[in-house]
Amino acid sequence: MDISNVLLWFVFIILLAWFIHDKFVQRKHQLLVNYPIIGRLRYLLEELREPFRQYFGDEKFYESKDKLDWVYKAARDLPNYASFSPAQPLPKPKFMLRHATIVLNDDEVEQDFKVVFGEKRKYPFVAKTIIGRGAMSDGSISPEGTRAFVLGAFMGNFPVNTGEGGLTSNFFVTHRSYKNKCMTMVYGNEYHKKIKNIIMKLFNGAMAANVYRKLVFKNDPEAETYVFDMKTKIFHRPNWEADFKHFPKEVPEDLPDIIFQMSSGLYSVRDKEGNFDENRYKKVMSFCKMTEIKMAQGAKQTGGKLVADKVSPAIAYYRNVEANKDLFSPNRFPYANSIEELFDFIGRLQKLSNKPVGIKIVISDYENIEPYAKEIKKRIDENNDAYPDFISIDGGSGGSATAPIEMMERIGLNARDAVYLVNKILEDYKIRKEVKIVASGKILTPDDVVIIMALGADFVQIARGFMMSAGCIRARYCSGSTGKDCPVGLATQNVSKRKKYFVHKHAKYVRDYHKNLLKSVKGLLAVMGLKSISNLDKHRIMFLDRNSKVHDNIDKLFDRRLDIGKDKEDEYHTMK
Repeated sequence: MDISNVLLWFVFIILLAWFIHDKFVQRKHQLLVNYPIIGRLRYLLEELREPFRQYFGDEKFYESKDKLDWVYKAARDLPNYASFSPAQPLPKPKFMLRHATIVLNDDEVEQDFKVVFGEKRKYPFVAKTIIGRGAMSDGSISPEGTRAFVLGAFMGNFPVNTGEGGLTSNFFVTHRSYKNKCMTMVYGNEYHKKIKNIIMKLFNGAMAANVYRKLVFKNDPEAETYVFDMKTKIFHRPNWEADFKHFPKEVPEDLPDIIFQMSSGLYSVRDKEGNFDENRYKKVMSFCKMTEIKMAQGAKQTGGKLVADKVSPAIAYYRNVEANKDLFSPNRFPYANSIEELFDFIGRLQKLSNKPVGIKIVISDYENIEPYAKEIKKRIDENNDAYPDFISIDGGSGGSATAPIEMMERIGLNARDAVYLVNKILEDYKIRKEVKIVASGKILTPDDVVIIMALGADFVQIARGFMMSAGCIRARYCSGSTGKDCPVGLATQNVSKRKKYFVHKHAKYVRDYHKNLLKSVKGLLAVMGLKSISNLDKHRIMFLDRNSKVHDNIDKLFDRRLDIGKDKEDEYHTMK
């Protein structure tokens, strides 16, 4: 019997055994009983659908695949021009920009994109740009991914929001001018350094740093909580047990502008019992420019959710919780049982930090913003400045690594409708100048930025766009709850994947995405005949409906789009 016959018999026996197993042995899948072997194709195709869906057909979630291509090209600092026509034209309805009869040259548009938060505070935050990286936690994002974002933000001079995971050691990756008394430092010996240098010559810096860390810390579970400085060869992390007097009085210049997000879990500022720790908050704010209290986010109105696989010993250390257990935050912020209590807590934070404090909310109806506006107006009239310096509006289609699917598209207006409504309410109560509006949710490209700012936003926070600039391929394995991990190592705690992530390469992509966003926003302002971003308002945009009818009165348009506040029998209007 020749070898080919042996192979055929071998294959036949394998298939027969497989057939018998599927039809008569296994009782997990009904389909395989009726369709042994071939039924497995369904599971194979289902498995391939998620990571490969974006490569076939038109883009369904965003307005156009051209927008996604713009992000990836901008991050790589490539020319962003289309030939002949868009690959996928924007669908109607859509907003349009009004161009000027006499346009400006790009160099005639002001370079100044500053935004000032909390003018009344002792230390206002002056953002040097209208765009920041949106809230994404270290924990949901890998340590390496967080470092890439921090490096990119520092090089690009734009703010980075910590996300609800709080301020972790990875936000100190650019920090070298630290004081010994508020930092814990760990040194390797000469043998460790020689091994590191050999690895560096033979392979690369990342591998050398990982080997050096292993040699220095051995099996210490908190090894990952230290940041390694390749220049000084020192591992360091903040010493949160040090006395507050040893912490810097001003934010060090070698840190990016960090927006500290405080969530219902109070991560970074909680004691061992889970209560708010004033002293720890003051220490954290030594390194941050302002505070954002997360009341809700667009993708979910529940508390944050981090599955056990992502609660590594390092994340447990940062958040003061137990490792390797699901970490689900409460739905309600603990100091927000009423609007009055929330504002009093905001005032408390403002006094502790002397810096701006705001809130992040989602809008579905008037009742989600009007009570805030009323209380702000009341306090201003009483000469009480304990109210939010800014309100962050997250669109109902905002993203999340871990959100209940039943909430992702059912709760909250989209960012544009929500921003318009909030801007209108604040103007109606004559408090608009007292409160900045920050927008987030499905903002990717320069035209998105211009439109949302024309509708009333002062500042924009982008998460998905920065994720893509940092290498995200939208495989949608971010949660870690599917048994699969982010394939690029950006949104996973899987050591084998995240350790291979190119931190410095992606940091440059992050920087260049922001740079090209601002550059192209400036180009749009020039075509619109506007010398400054401050000249942008709702009169500079139009709306093309699905019947190709053009609307230039934005207020009348939204009167039709937002046909809300009419249910006079609901609980909110009954209470009024």
